[in-house]
Amino acid sequence: MWWLVSPQNPLKPLDGMAPIAARVAAASRVAGHRRIVASAIETELGTRYAVDTVAALQRRYPAVAFIWLMGADNLVQLHRWSRWRRLARIVPIAVFARPGYMGKALTAPAMVWFRRWRHASASARRWREWRLPAIVVLDIRMSPLSATAIRSADPNWADRGRASR
Repeated sequence: MWWLVSPQNPLKPLDGMAPIAARVAAASRVAGHRRIVASAIETELGTRYAVDTVAALQRRYPAVAFIWLMGADNLVQLHRWSRWRRLARIVPIAVFARPGYMGKALTAPAMVWFRRWRHASASARRWREWRLPAIVVLDIRMSPLSATAIRSADPNWADRGRASR
C-alpha cells in the first residue's frame, strides 16, 4: 500500500507546512507495517490533485488495480476536491472510520451522491469486481491517532526529515 504524502494539499495553507521529506519520514515512522510505503510520488508525477495522480498511476501501471483509501475525515470534505466525481469514476474508494467523523462523513455531500453505489463492508474483499463509481465504508477498529496529535507529541518531528533533503 502506498501512503501518498502530498507536496501541498490544495485545501490547506502553505504556512507552517513541513518539508515533504520530513512529512514522508514521519508517515514512514507512523505507518507501522513493512507493506505500507510512504511516497512522495506526486512530486515526481507533477500532479496536484488526487484525480490526476490516480490517472497518472493508472497510465504508468496499467496492470495494477488501484483502490483509493482515505479516512472519514477526508470524506467529509471530498466534495471540495477537484473533480471528485471523476475520481470516483476511475477508482473505487474505501473509507476508514475515524473517531469523531463518522456521523459527518455518512451525511456529507459526497456520500449523499455515492449512496446508490455504496457497497457493504462485508463485500470489500471483492472490490475488483465492482462497477464504478463504488465506495465502501470499512468497519475497522478506529485509531485515536491524528496527524495533529502526532506532530504535537514531538515538536521537532519536521527536523528529522530535513537531513534527507
